[in-house]
Amino acid sequence: MCRDGGVIDRRTVIAGLAATPALVAAKAAVPIATTRHGRVRGIVERGVAVFRGVRYGADTAARRFRRAVPPAAWTDVADATRYGAASPQTKAGEPTSEDCLFLNVWTPALDAARRPVMVYLHGGAHAHGSGSDPLYDGGNLVQRGDVVVVTLNHRLAALGYAYLAQLGGPAESGNVGNLDIVLALEWVRDNIAHFGGDPGRVMLFGQSGGGAKIVTLMAMPQARPLFHAAATMSGQHVTAAGPMHATARSRALMAKVGAADVAALATMPVARLVEAMAMTDPLEGKGEISFTSTLDHHVLARHPFFPDAPREAAHIPLICGNTHDETGLWIGEMLKRGDTTWANLPERLTRETTKDLAPDFVIRRYRDLYPDRTPGQILLAATTAGRSWPGHLIQAEERAKIGAPTWMYQLDFPAPEAGGVLGAFHSLDIGLVFDNTGVATARTGDGPDARRLAGRMADAFIALARTGDPNCASVPVWPRYDLARRGTMIFDRQVRVEDDPRREERLLFAVAPYIKPGG
Repeated sequence: MCRDGGVIDRRTVIAGLAATPALVAAKAAVPIATTRHGRVRGIVERGVAVFRGVRYGADTAARRFRRAVPPAAWTDVADATRYGAASPQTKAGEPTSEDCLFLNVWTPALDAARRPVMVYLHGGAHAHGSGSDPLYDGGNLVQRGDVVVVTLNHRLAALGYAYLAQLGGPAESGNVGNLDIVLALEWVRDNIAHFGGDPGRVMLFGQSGGGAKIVTLMAMPQARPLFHAAATMSGQHVTAAGPMHATARSRALMAKVGAADVAALATMPVARLVEAMAMTDPLEGKGEISFTSTLDHHVLARHPFFPDAPREAAHIPLICGNTHDETGLWIGEMLKRGDTTWANLPERLTRETTKDLAPDFVIRRYRDLYPDRTPGQILLAATTAGRSWPGHLIQAEERAKIGAPTWMYQLDFPAPEAGGVLGAFHSLDIGLVFDNTGVATARTGDGPDARRLAGRMADAFIALARTGDPNCASVPVWPRYDLARRGTMIFDRQVRVEDDPRREERLLFAVAPYIKPGG
């Protein structure tokens, strides 16, 4: 709900929603909603009806590496007050299971109001996370904008993206995680009206790996009809994994677990697979083995943004956003130590960038552009411009070439920790877009500036869900991105539009091609 001047006190909004007859009724009784598979019982929290752990797919254990199927119908009222299990993954911080196809719904009321639906895809590359992180709680968005919010779990890492088609496995194996999302969107199409939502106004939004999955879904014919607007937050996917590289990784995984064939891989204890998924990536030589969306000539027949933006998705309005200091999340401890020097800067820059430019050349150019910056500040700027920013630029540029409605933003608001040395790092926009600055893991702080900015970002995303355009009274006029102007909304203490921000840094790295890590 957009408001002149940006932000209305949250208690005013809550009071207004609580006064509606439908919500008064929801408060008076335990909310029970009907789905095509059976009824579910939720809970009311702060005037919002919440349904957690709603099953949208059957247990995937019996269909490992294959397309999931809808659940069997049930007759009793299913409990939907607790989150479902996350997909098996390394470094799990919550219960996991191959029986993980669950989603969560926040709604103002179980009525026929047909509200916009905002479906969030979580980050964590394609390997970690779930839809149950407290940062993704949809209650504040619901209260703020009279929308329905959905988060979900799907298969991750090898279980969701190990490409086995060249090894005798299922043709769809390299993208079953994305097909899980398609199944969830089909659930939204078929059921969300019973939760007060409009199946004809479904917006996807997601950060990092979630944004990457969104642009992949935009390249998938079976996914495109299921959503009507999208917003990516640091989702710098341009290419999917190629089938040869993806096959090499699957071979390495099979060797690690001692599976002679795909049948053995499909039936071995899942704990052995999870243990193996922690192995070093055989192609990158660093990090965990990378399983991601795969160009399989079947489910995914083209790359998301190569050689261009898919014209078939040109009608879908898109917000494409990034943070000013993306790599601050990964090099944060180094920045806090303050031990980057002119002597070790070239080695650190080489290790943390993707675009292949000579480090001494890059450093000289940055020192010319910003003579007062320290080696650590240049490390943060150059690694962001040479690793995380280019993918977002390519997405916006390719969409502009075909006239597709696209709006670009950059988050400049710095995290307050360590005196702001980390800048506006990767993931800092999540708590702002969800209007959840009060959650500690938001890392934005919960002061007046953060709350005010959160309201403005949330309002713009809500506007996109409602109208297909993020312009609203909470932000200045936000122009569509084009190659002549490159107008970009800067979200900071002062929200403003800048044309071609960091132009010289963009041009510096534009001479080298962008290769997505893990591809």
